[in-house]
Amino acid sequence: MNRQTPIRLLPPLLIAALVFTANACEKQKVKQVEEAPASDRVNPSPVGTTQTVLQKTFALKNSATFAFEIPPHAVRPHLHGIFESYVRELHGASDDMANVNFLILNTDQYSDLVGNRPSEALFSVDASHNQSVNLDLPASMDQPVKYYLVFRNIAGSSPSKVVQTDFQVDF
Repeated sequence: MNRQTPIRLLPPLLIAALVFTANACEKQKVKQVEEAPASDRVNPSPVGTTQTVLQKTFALKNSATFAFEIPPHAVRPHLHGIFESYVRELHGASDDMANVNFLILNTDQYSDLVGNRPSEALFSVDASHNQSVNLDLPASMDQPVKYYLVFRNIAGSSPSKVVQTDFQVDF
């Protein structure tokens, strides 16, 4: 009977060895996934979607800034929209007296603007009261990218304006 005891233990030992080996392989696979670099990860793409950036009517005395963000993996973000400005009230006079300056800036350009340092804009319009905008923005790669829409009243013009906007971005 002593000879049969090792034979009886053999199947449970083989099963235990297989389970241990399978668990070790699973742990190895999980570890590899956790260590994958960020650039190799696949995230949902915003392609084929539209996002409202700014759809608002607001009073403008000096300047107004509106930030928006492009999500990661946006290959060809396209900003489009329109703004119209009026003197003192919505649908009031919309002529040269209602002109405003308009800028689209990235984060570095906005930082330069706030710090009163010279810089360029991705897009700018000087002295306009009605403007259509169509602008392709750079791809966002694996990180979100922030942009700013800046409306500025023109020095020496009517102090009170109302701006009506409608901007979207397509991915």
